[in-house]
Amino acid sequence: MVKIKNSVARKKGRKRVFRQTKGFYGHKKNRWGQAMRALIKALRYNTKHRKARARDFRSLWIVRINAACQESGLTYSRFIRGLKEAKVLLDRKMLAEIAINDAATFKKLVELASKALPANVTRKKVAAKN
Repeated sequence: MVKIKNSVARKKGRKRVFRQTKGFYGHKKNRWGQAMRALIKALRYNTKHRKARARDFRSLWIVRINAACQESGLTYSRFIRGLKEAKVLLDRKMLAEIAINDAATFKKLVELASKALPANVTRKKVAAKN
């Protein structure tokens, strides 16, 4: 009886790993053991860094919207509340794009948000500690 070897499946698996580690630095891209360790670590951090990138972009959009709102004399939080009161369904990404590329439209949005705000919206006074 002939001994059956696993060479085809083994080569297929290694080929897949080396395809995924293409572009890695040094021997991490073409040596099996180092490539496996590097790939496992890269896949482990993949999800974590995707989530962090999403957070970073959201904070960038908020900073851009806030800067545009400050020019119009409205704070970011009041602007967002006013948009919600006016039932404007634009996400922060689109608001940031409008703020950068189309100032006239953003001014109209600020006016719309400020009109939709209730008249009695004031800052809450924080009680001073004695």
